[in-house]
Amino acid sequence: MDLKGRNILVTGGSDGYGFGIAKALKTTDSKVWITGREQAKLDKAAAELNVSAIKADVTSGTDWDRVFETIGDLDILINNAGSGGRIVPVSQQNDDDIINTINTNLTGVILGCRRAAGIMSARRQGMIINISSICALYAWPCWSVYTAAKAGLAKFSHGLYTELRPYDVRVTCVTPSWGQTAFNKAANISGAAENPELNKKCISPDDLGKLIREIIEMPDHLAIPDISIMPMIQDISPM
Repeated sequence: MDLKGRNILVTGGSDGYGFGIAKALKTTDSKVWITGREQAKLDKAAAELNVSAIKADVTSGTDWDRVFETIGDLDILINNAGSGGRIVPVSQQNDDDIINTINTNLTGVILGCRRAAGIMSARRQGMIINISSICALYAWPCWSVYTAAKAGLAKFSHGLYTELRPYDVRVTCVTPSWGQTAFNKAANISGAAENPELNKKCISPDDLGKLIREIIEMPDHLAIPDISIMPMIQDISPM
């Protein structure tokens, strides 16, 4: 897909991976939109990137409708918004903690994909990229609910791929691991969050942005249903 003239939406684009993705996709002839829940933070990112911003919560169908009404025909949807939630054992979470984690990381993506799928399949062109997490592939204590949401996101992406492939619409699930983002600190990930030198060797927002752009610019007759990216410093044993 040629990025020139494309209408692109990146959810959770005010910082972290979303910021890096929007930065990589911002070209002279493309229109990039970012969404987020904090207006001041969103406006600051939009001004820095020279993109358009819409305050929206991905868990709200009403917000999604407003986003699509504002944007119009969408060529590329990148579902990046997510949250680790409370990283504690399930027994220490309350019902709202669990529901919020599932809604932010899974339900919100499905709501956006439902709307994008209708537009793209009718036009027989488009691309959806869903950002998952290494937690979808491996299990760690205290990450059970987040893992369930991201694993569900991965399998949903596979199902959506089979539904949209006949309409020449591509769907990719991207699975990153440790990143140079605020997520490490917010989720209390030891090692990468505490050591600046290790953090520099994690996936940067620019790294992920570059990968997303390369996926989009693959020849239209090819698809990448799944791709994972990990920093070499991270050891997962057994792999």
